[in-house]
Amino acid sequence: MEMWFSELHTPNVKLSMRIEKQLFSGVSDCQRIDVLESAEFGKFLALDGEILFSEKDEFIYDEMVTHVPMAVHPNVRKVLIIGGGDGGVAKEFARYKDIETIDVVEPDEMFVWVCKTHFPNLAAGFADERVHVYNQDGLRFLRGKNNEYDIIINDATDPFGYTEGLFTKEFYGSCYKALKEDGIMVYQHGSPFYNDDKEECVKMHHKAYKAFPVSRVYQAHIPTCSSGYWLFGFASKKYHPLEDLRKEEWKKLGIRTRYYTTNLHKGAFMLPRYVEEMLEEEEK
Repeated sequence: MEMWFSELHTPNVKLSMRIEKQLFSGVSDCQRIDVLESAEFGKFLALDGEILFSEKDEFIYDEMVTHVPMAVHPNVRKVLIIGGGDGGVAKEFARYKDIETIDVVEPDEMFVWVCKTHFPNLAAGFADERVHVYNQDGLRFLRGKNNEYDIIINDATDPFGYTEGLFTKEFYGSCYKALKEDGIMVYQHGSPFYNDDKEECVKMHHKAYKAFPVSRVYQAHIPTCSSGYWLFGFASKKYHPLEDLRKEEWKKLGIRTRYYTTNLHKGAFMLPRYVEEMLEEEEK
């Protein structure tokens, strides 16, 4: 008997994959967590029935939220990751020797435990002595933080449920205050392809565009994401993601990647026309 996992992308579209076995299922104070093993994508984790990441494609997301801002900012010492309970983004940042502190704010303790148990290679970032995990609400953590971080990553899952507060006007304003005078914020922007997802995309861009002097959007192909097409937001107090790209300096670091390159960095900001029009309309 075959087992299949299906995730609805819209009421009319779903992604399905054949499952070999279920490794974990539980309900935390925040969400339902499932870990399953598939024939094509290896182990993957789903939150409330939606795939968060898989062993086969998680590196794309983690590299694109980490190396894009790191190839732009010239002097990163302190990083804040809101969400990030799987450890993947922290693991990528830990590859930079000059970073002194990596704070991870993840309210769901069960989620962190599940990732450490079932995805130890991904959660290995937590073992770095510079990584500090805080099990509390991200917005509450940010309140009172001023001029403290060089980079903030909003790695929250989506603008619904317990992470809803991380997609509000207050959150973007709090991030702005918490960043140093040349700080950068990167946030997951969602997929612009389906109409329901598009609505959330433009709302997020509007808030970042109003809060930061530099606000750009970039893209990546992530197979298990909605429509396989994902956007990220780059919001900065000072640096432009293309004009201030430190291409040669980043290459000299010798960091081996599977997805990110400095050439891809430039191409990722060259968006399809329908996405450009969507964002430009919101800016007006």
